[in-house]
Amino acid sequence: MDICEKIAYIKGLAEGLSLDETTKEGKILVAIIDLLGDITDEICEIEDGCDELMEQIDAVDEDLSSLEDFIYEEDDCDCDCCDDDDCDCCEDDEIYEIECPACNDVIYLDADMLAEEGMACPNCGTDLEFDFDLDSDCDCGCDCCAETEE
Repeated sequence: MDICEKIAYIKGLAEGLSLDETTKEGKILVAIIDLLGDITDEICEIEDGCDELMEQIDAVDEDLSSLEDFIYEEDDCDCDCCDDDDCDCCEDDEIYEIECPACNDVIYLDADMLAEEGMACPNCGTDLEFDFDLDSDCDCGCDCCAETEE
């Protein structure tokens, strides 16, 4: 039984006893019961407000967690060689600079573009060929990179 139900029960008992409100004791008991009813109403309003605030805080916490995951994206390296967060051997977002020998324009490439083994220079159209082994240039010092270099 919660506090609201308890005060309703006490009010029902008082009405069932037919308290005489003209006596000193009856006046005091009726005033106390009314005061308890008012206090109970205030407490119930405060509890409802707290419940609403807790729901809002939970929603903000979930949003903040999502934002933290997005901003501070955890390292999702799946290889067995990486135990520390500084290892770059599995980094997919690494950018490489290549200079076109014909026009000397600097071209920025990612690992997927290098894997294609060639492309046309976007500035002058010269055919560029890549002979690049991604594993051999990893200098993170982990065991898997040392094995591929041998």
